[in-house]
Amino acid sequence: MDVAVNKVVTVTYILHANLPSQEKQHIETADTTRPLSFLHGVGMMIPGFEKGIEGKKVGDTFSFDIEAADAYGENDETAIIKLPIEIFKVEDKIDFEMLKVGNMLPMSDNQGNTMNGKVVGFDDTMVTMDFNHPLSGHLLHFSGEIMEVRDASAEEIEHGHVH
Repeated sequence: MDVAVNKVVTVTYILHANLPSQEKQHIETADTTRPLSFLHGVGMMIPGFEKGIEGKKVGDTFSFDIEAADAYGENDETAIIKLPIEIFKVEDKIDFEMLKVGNMLPMSDNQGNTMNGKVVGFDDTMVTMDFNHPLSGHLLHFSGEIMEVRDASAEEIEHGHVH
């Protein structure tokens, strides 16, 4: 059975990304003890990953690069914003341990949506936060193996994810 739309696919993989500080950095691994299972073709995975394994069968291996546009997108300068430092007060004090440059912080927008932002700098009045995905703007490299391909159940297709 081939990897195709509405098939449940189980894979192992190693993900590397080309980051500015290093040529290739290990990001994550899904091995045989904790493989990744997903419903193919419904937008659960980044587009480049789905394209890279389309048509493969159980036992096939893969190794491919994904450009930023087919992964998490390019960096969006409008996702880097300045926020008043007062919103980072805890019990009327600024927690400077929390505001360390590079820290990822969960934040909420005015509609209550939660998103993670990275502290990129601050001064006495403002904190600069980057809400781009940490892997946006980077070339990704996946290598791995197709472990299982099966038809999705009607319920899985209706719900849009693996049960």
